This record gives sequence, C-alpha cells and structure tokens, in this order.
Amino acid sequence: MAKFYSSLDEIKRELYSGKITVNILVKNYLARIKSNAHLNAFNEVFEEEAISRSKTIDQRIKAGSAGRLAGMVIAIKDNICYKGHKVTASSRILDGFTSIYSSTIIERLLAEDAIIIGRCNCDEFAMGGANENSYYGPVKNYADNTKVPGGSSGGSAVAVQADMCHAAIGTDTGGSVRQPASFCGLIGLKPTYGSISRHGIIAYASSFDQVGPITRSIEDAALLLEIMAGADDYDSTVAQADVPSYRGQLSATTSKKKIAYIQEALSSPGVDEEVKGTLVQYIEKLRAEGHIVKPVAFEYLDQMVPAYYILAMAEASSNLARYDGVHYGYRSPAAIDLQATYKRSRSEGFGKEVKRRIMMGTFVLSAGYYNAYYAKAQKVRRLIKEKTDSLLEEYDFILIPTAPEPAFDIGKTEKDPVVMYLYDIFTVQASLAGIPAISLPAGNSSKGLPLGLQLLTKRFAEQELLDFSKYFLEL
Repeated sequence: MAKFYSSLDEIKRELYSGKITVNILVKNYLARIKSNAHLNAFNEVFEEEAISRSKTIDQRIKAGSAGRLAGMVIAIKDNICYKGHKVTASSRILDGFTSIYSSTIIERLLAEDAIIIGRCNCDEFAMGGANENSYYGPVKNYADNTKVPGGSSGGSAVAVQADMCHAAIGTDTGGSVRQPASFCGLIGLKPTYGSISRHGIIAYASSFDQVGPITRSIEDAALLLEIMAGADDYDSTVAQADVPSYRGQLSATTSKKKIAYIQEALSSPGVDEEVKGTLVQYIEKLRAEGHIVKPVAFEYLDQMVPAYYILAMAEASSNLARYDGVHYGYRSPAAIDLQATYKRSRSEGFGKEVKRRIMMGTFVLSAGYYNAYYAKAQKVRRLIKEKTDSLLEEYDFILIPTAPEPAFDIGKTEKDPVVMYLYDIFTVQASLAGIPAISLPAGNSSKGLPLGLQLLTKRFAEQELLDFSKYFLEL
C-alpha cells in the first residue's frame, strides 16, 4: 500500500527530499484507481498523459522551476472542459464529444504544474444529490459501497475519499461540492458566486453554478482557490478584485467569534438524531472556547428548496436548449427529418431526471405561469439573500449541518424525486444568497458513515472562512 498524504505540504517535503518522485506518485494513484474501479468514480482516466506529465514535472522540480501545484494530482468533474479531452457531463447527449478548448480553471491549474489524472462521474448535467443520475451508472461511497457518495460531484469526492487522487475539482450549484464532501468525510468549499470563472464549465443554472475544490486539508483548499480565482475576460460575472494570498495568509484564528446556528436544524423531525447530536457537540465546544453561539430563526427555511428548484430548473431549461442533436454530441439514428432529429435526439440523449427538470423549467417560464412561479421565486430569493446578509451583519458565521442525514442507500431517492430535492435543505441557502460556504468533516455516525457541518459567511470573506475552518477542525 502506497503512503497516504493528507496535504500537498507533506507530498512536497518528500518530493524535495528525494524520497519519492511525481512519477511514482502518479503510478500509485493509477494503481488505486484500478483497484477501486468498482466504485465507478471515473468516466475516463488520462493514464498515459499523467505518466508523461509526471516525468516533465520531476525535471522541473530538479531544475527548481516547478509551479505551486507540483506534486498535486487532481481529478476533475466531467462537466469541466479540457482541450483535446472528452467531456460529457455524464450524459448520453454528449457521448463522444471532445472539447475544443480548455476552461479557464484548467489552464490555471496546469500553469502551476498540477497533474490531471482523469474526469469523474457525476449526476447528469450536475442535476442530482446522490450521483445516481448518470449515463455511466451510480458512484458508490468508499466508506460503504451500498451508500451513495452524494451529488452531483460524487465521483470527484469518492476519488479523493478512496485516495485515487490527492484533490478534486467539482461544481456547486445547490450544494454539489459540499454535500458529497460531507458524505465522504472531506472538505468541500463553495466560494462566493463570481470568485472563479465559469468559462468552460458546462452550465446547469448560470446564476448559481460555482467551481469548488474537494480536499483533505484547509491548506490545499486555500491554495486551489487562490490559483483558480480571479478576473477572466471570458466571464463577465467574475469579480474584478485582486485575489488574496489565501494559502500564504492562512492561520487558525484565535479571536472570539459570534456564530449563529439555525434553530430549525435542531427542532426539525426531518434531521437525523446523530446529525443533531454532532451539531450540539460542536456548539458546546465553541462555547467552551469562549465564542458566542446563539440560535436564530430562519422563517424562509421551507421556501428555500422550492425557490431554488424553480429558478435552477428554469435556467436549466434555457441552458440545455443547445443540445439538439444537430450541432454536436448524440444524434438519434432513427431521425428522419429536422423535427425528428430534435425530438428523438433529446428524448434518447437526456436521462429521466434531466428531462424532468427541463420540462419543469419550461413550464415555470411559460407565458401563463411566469409570474406565478419564476417571478415569485426571484422575489423569495431576494428575501432569503437579505435575511442571510442581515444575520451575517450581526454574526461572523452561520453554522448548520451540511445534510439532514448521513449517506443513504443507493436507490432510495429514485422512487420519489422530492425526497432527493429536500436533501438540499441546508446547502441551498448559500447558493441563493451567493455567499461562500464550506463543509467540514465532523466525525462519523454510529454506523461509520461520515458526517459534515457547514460554515457560511459574508461575500468574499473566504480568508476569514478558511482561517476559522482551520481552527474548527482542530477543536
């Protein structure tokens, strides 16, 4: 068994002392990928390319010219474009499609000598919370192969969880980095909306989608954010502000904080008792350390999931109109004319959940229902954002569970999609408000399943969030 590394700092110490090489590291990860193929975490492994690149980076290390990510082997979610590589968003509609350009984040990661080892399975077009809605089949949780890993970035999380790579990049629309990180016992960061360029990310819901890292250490999350964030000419929604040195300035905070927790997380019958117990345990630890931790009511909790799904499905309906069987991707062999090409290609190319969301999104945008659903959901989003912002004026952080229960059985949510949507109850708040949030590992359940807690803070206060997260993990 190859040595397990919890941070890039550990890897670098051994690389620069000559104990290991990047080439050995990559080969060890490739061996782990092969031995864990049953988890179905990868849609494609870039084996030859990773080995070849490892040799180049070993030479750069010897020459003293290696980038900040030399030694970091990364897996990417299969909705991130990488020039000359296939990208499918785990959908049949893009089966066989090869990207003609790289996303901005890929270019930035490669410029710092990261090695990309493969593309990871995910819920189709990032639509799902269990990683079961994939054309390539479900991903299995490494801790218990009968459980889901969470979604939609489930393959990315399992790749790190099973030590098949050092870190992974996912996307978070309504919790798709944080929830799988929680289910897999990892750190999952969703930065402020507009921190990281979405250029080259296959869109699901454009006003929510945000790239985020899945790691084992806060240091690695800080470094990946620092490298990926920043202005980009290809994405007008990215903030123009200078990117702080998140990794360089990282330090476990010692100052006392004011922390709010949403009281419904403890009073709701839908939240697992062990999840509640973990939250209470950390509240008591924080109070014992001298922090002010108070319960707050959030009167819009029941409206968050409906508002999020109305808006996200509407945006999905618009974004996915481009997959028509004409321009690229899958085209039905049974198509006989233009109309049949559209109908058959989309009917055969999209999975059940994606079709459900497209139809629901089209419905809420239709002339007779636009004001009743879409416009109303936008107003509710504004109320949620204002309420969240007002809480964060008074408190430094909001502490809530990442998910209402630990990882659940594969197949559980297939019978009732509403059950799956409700798993997003604690993650959509940060998405609706556009603020940063991080899921942190918080021990295991009595059945050995990982549990996670989530911290939310003000827009672009990632440095404070990372500093406090480092301290939080040391409690």
